[in-house]
Amino acid sequence: MSEAGRVNNEESARVERSWPEVEKWLLVAVLGLEMVMGVLGNCAVLLVKVLCRGQFCCRYWMPLISLTLSDFVFDARLCAEGCSLLIISGSFLAMLTGGQGSPWCEAVSLLKFAFISSSIGSIAVLCVQRLIGPASTGSPLLVVMVTACLSSWVTGVVFGSVPVIYTWIKYDPAEMLCAVFWENSYSDMLIYILCAFSVCIFIPFLLIFVCSLLSASSCSSTFYSDEDLSSVTPLLVASYVLCYTPFVVSELILLGRMDLSPAPDWLRTLSSVMSYLDCGLNPLIYCSHQDFREAGLALLWTNRKPPSEPVLKAITKHDL
Repeated sequence: MSEAGRVNNEESARVERSWPEVEKWLLVAVLGLEMVMGVLGNCAVLLVKVLCRGQFCCRYWMPLISLTLSDFVFDARLCAEGCSLLIISGSFLAMLTGGQGSPWCEAVSLLKFAFISSSIGSIAVLCVQRLIGPASTGSPLLVVMVTACLSSWVTGVVFGSVPVIYTWIKYDPAEMLCAVFWENSYSDMLIYILCAFSVCIFIPFLLIFVCSLLSASSCSSTFYSDEDLSSVTPLLVASYVLCYTPFVVSELILLGRMDLSPAPDWLRTLSSVMSYLDCGLNPLIYCSHQDFREAGLALLWTNRKPPSEPVLKAITKHDL
């Protein structure tokens, strides 16, 4: 196929997948709500974790901070950084303007994979720390945990860079952002997806699954306390699995199609909306922890009133 014919086919496919007005503005409203939830929620979580850290128990701060930063960056794509500031707002603007251009298109695709990888890596490290217990905060093991968190970011950037280098990136109206498309080689797509999922998704998920089972058993019940902020880990895991299942299913469908045709449009749209939702749900999950919630409310409800007038409570009578 000639270059002109390929461009014309892509343009016609894009027109066919253009959103009706009602669906377009519904998605704009949903993305706007998710962006606000992600930016404000994760910003509030970071403030509470930093300013009120002495008011609640948090032994395993490092993966929780990494997860919150990933969510904040993933939601904030309207600015030049972050999840809530970068990715969701990128989709939000793409819906309003009709697409994304280079080099922003390639940057969004790269960063999305980095944030997904860092999120699941941070949750995996948190599950491992809960299983090991307070010993994981000691110097030798803490270095290992920090390295694991950093590795999840690095591997995400590495695998996110591959499609950019090989120019596999183009705007997908169904996903509402730039995504990876293969047009020529099934073998390249097969190798890339298998390697990326094995390193960035499968290994962390296997750690999460095994550690969650062991932590739920009675033999590990003494290793952690419900008073620690890490007690919200099962909710974080459940939220991540629920929100990223459509993304995994869409990639598996692509993997099973020899003609390189992507998953249905509705599934790709659902995968984007649900992955963005995870960034906004995590702050709500943190607030389910009583001590964390009370620390956040105390930070918001700062008493700035002047001291009240002295009140007469008793009179002592002295005989002359």
